[in-house]
Amino acid sequence: MDRARDQSRALRLQWVTVAWNLIEAAATIALGIGALSLALIGFGTDSFIEVFTSVVVIWHLTHRDGEHPERTARALRLIAGAFAVLAVGLAAVSITDLVRGRRPEETMAGIALLVIVVLVMFTLAFLKRRVAVRLGSAPLKAEATMSLLDGFLATATLAGLALHAGLGWWWADPAAALVVALAAASEARENWEEAEEYAAEAGR
Repeated sequence: MDRARDQSRALRLQWVTVAWNLIEAAATIALGIGALSLALIGFGTDSFIEVFTSVVVIWHLTHRDGEHPERTARALRLIAGAFAVLAVGLAAVSITDLVRGRRPEETMAGIALLVIVVLVMFTLAFLKRRVAVRLGSAPLKAEATMSLLDGFLATATLAGLALHAGLGWWWADPAAALVVALAAASEARENWEEAEEYAAEAGR
């Protein structure tokens, strides 16, 4: 009974994540276009990656054989791929911004939205990780880390805007995003390695 309740809670959290990220993507991209802010447009685009990982976890949780090692390995590989795409995208944009010396554009609506994003994503990450531990779900735990990185990215974007406005440190935003990219790359590698372990277990 407890497992069924936790699984239901996990699915609700994933659907909330999907809905929130679609709203987040639409809002940040619209604000970014209006303010000519590449930082906001890029952040909104990254939200689609988390939608993908949430859908993967929903697929994994809703199958009766979801805990089968082969299905878990497949889910972890898909999530690892999403982390890799996030890492490459962030690294490319960050390095380009650092080379070109792009200054982040400020928008009060964008800043307010990022504050909300930080609170929502850190809360979702905490709740999902707690349920993932109880369920023993590796894909859900990996997706919780994706939410955590989304929260860190929003925090980095906010910090970059603040440091640029207060100290003129235009490079703070892309530098922080590059750190998030490295973390995403590390998660991609770890999830792929864990997927290989599950695949080996399925082949026994």
